[in-house]
Amino acid sequence: MSEENVELIRSVYEPLNRGDWDAVFRHAHPEFEITTQRDPAAGTYRGHEAVLKQVQDLLSPFESWSAEPEEYLEAGDRVVVLVKGRARPKSSSVDVEIRIAHLWTVEGGTILSLEIFAVREEALEAAGLRK
Repeated sequence: MSEENVELIRSVYEPLNRGDWDAVFRHAHPEFEITTQRDPAAGTYRGHEAVLKQVQDLLSPFESWSAEPEEYLEAGDRVVVLVKGRARPKSSSVDVEIRIAHLWTVEGGTILSLEIFAVREEALEAAGLRK
């Protein structure tokens, strides 16, 4: 099942990057939740509407943005994705680039949650991939 989980999560990034939220949420539980540790949006947001609002608020200062998966690592019902994030602030012509990690939890073909980690090693540890 874990390879199926990786493929399911892999299928989320293209619609995410083009802002197709119906496709992003297609395999997500109605109470899907996202947790971020970054200020000022630190916290947990539950349900499609709350998640969408949080993401839109977080991305509102940017003209463009993308989440580019660099590597997928399976850990049973969890998938760690090492991500290169790019964003161009509205008042700039220069892209900002960060390297973060997404930790997804999947159960029975349904995406339950996403945790966003600013430090990749913390996501790997949370998934039990590093001690």
